[in-house]
Amino acid sequence: MASPRPTSRVLSRGDTAGFVLFLIGGVAIAVAAVVQAITDIARVLPNRDITLLAPFAATDAQAPLGPGGSAVTVQLDSASVTVASLQPASLAALVISHAVFAAAMVTVVTLLLVLCFGILRGRIFSRAHTALVTAAGLVAIAGMYFVPFFHNMAVNGALALVSAGTYDRAVVGTVDVFAIFAVAFVVALAGTVFAVGDRLQRDTEGLV
Repeated sequence: MASPRPTSRVLSRGDTAGFVLFLIGGVAIAVAAVVQAITDIARVLPNRDITLLAPFAATDAQAPLGPGGSAVTVQLDSASVTVASLQPASLAALVISHAVFAAAMVTVVTLLLVLCFGILRGRIFSRAHTALVTAAGLVAIAGMYFVPFFHNMAVNGALALVSAGTYDRAVVGTVDVFAIFAVAFVVALAGTVFAVGDRLQRDTEGLV
């Protein structure tokens, strides 16, 4: 069985330096995501005076934009909503959204760092690398869906409290479906490239 080529024959010094910088940046991103999530969770856990950015759809509001500051009807796109406290279920959803964000970021970064270490060892294409790229993409897609999903649950709870249950336009459509499909396309393309590269590499090694 042919062994992988030495790293020096696969990557240039510039390539290696770029991957090292990518490793350092990945660790920094993962640490920052964890710190941000811990900070956000610590801020909301006392469950006092919680402010949430709430997306709105087809909701009219009055803004002082007319002559002399007179009120003009506008349509809200988003606004901050502050409540004295959240219901337990809404608070749990908010905490979960922050935790899922950190978990998704750390998982994606970890998978890509393992991929980088594999490439630095001298093998670019392999079944393991294909699996790493695909898994990282799937985790990213899951995070893009579930983070706003749980955040929306908390926002709906806050709006129910503010309106005493009379606001009947639940926040359900703020997940960016287009972005998710775009990422899914990139993931599928990257997985295909790595799979084809692995097959070509094995075929080439078989000829050596």
